[in-house]
Amino acid sequence: MNVDLIFKIAAIGILVTVLNQVLARAGRDEQATMVTLTALVVVLMMVVQEIAKLFALVKSLFGL
Repeated sequence: MNVDLIFKIAAIGILVTVLNQVLARAGRDEQATMVTLTALVVVLMMVVQEIAKLFALVKSLFGL
């Protein structure tokens, strides 16, 4: 696993936090929630791809 993945996830988290605060203070709570949910989906997709790579590596390592 690369450290780059952790930095990407942290950057997304910081960006979403700032956007969420700006939208919440502007009275756009629904958009703030949608930004948060979208970021969650993006991060989950990144993690799922890394888990798929891990399973492929384990499969090739043990010759399954």
